[in-house]
This record gives sequence, structure tokens and C-alpha cells, in this order.
Amino acid sequence: MQRFAKMIRVRPDKLDEYKRLHAECWPEILDRMHRANLHNVGIFHRDGLLVMYSEYVGDDFAADQARFRDDPIMRKWQEVTAACQEPLPTAAPGEKWSPMEEVFHMD
Repeated sequence: MQRFAKMIRVRPDKLDEYKRLHAECWPEILDRMHRANLHNVGIFHRDGLLVMYSEYVGDDFAADQARFRDDPIMRKWQEVTAACQEPLPTAAPGEKWSPMEEVFHMD
């Protein structure tokens, strides 16, 4: 299993919409996450920042992520949620969610 955490900003005027979208997350998106071997996915908010945590339990991360990223329903979901988000000032060109370094973990 691999653990991942990523960070992005939420637009202040879109926080309520972002929360509503995730409270009513499309069942197709949940299905796509499971099929991409993503489990234990969560998004946390504080002070305009969103942190997403997920665990990957498959054996071909690159292939699973490519299939997930290229899925038309996933693309539509990302389009809808992107209107609520802003990349971090330190994000690489074209980077939406910025990866975070794990510095501690305890099972």
C-alpha cells in the first residue's frame, strides 16, 4: 500500500459549494476511485487549504492513474470541482493538487 497526501487552495467564495459537491459525490466517481485501487480517501479543510489523503492498494499505480485520469466521468467531475480550487503559489506548471512529503507515519 502507498499513502499519498496532496494540497490545494479552495476559493473562499466556493467553499460551501465544494463541501456540497462532496457531500453529494457522484456514485460514478466513488466507483472510479475503487476501480483505480484508491481507498481510504479523505479531504480536510482549514484556512482556505484542502488536504487530500488517499491510499493506493493496487500493483500498477501508473496504469491505474492513467485510466482514472482519462475517464470521461472523472474529467467532468474534475471540471466541476476545479471551479472551486486554486493551485498553491508553489505549484509546478500545470499542477493542480500539489503532492506533500510524508514526514511521519504510525500504524
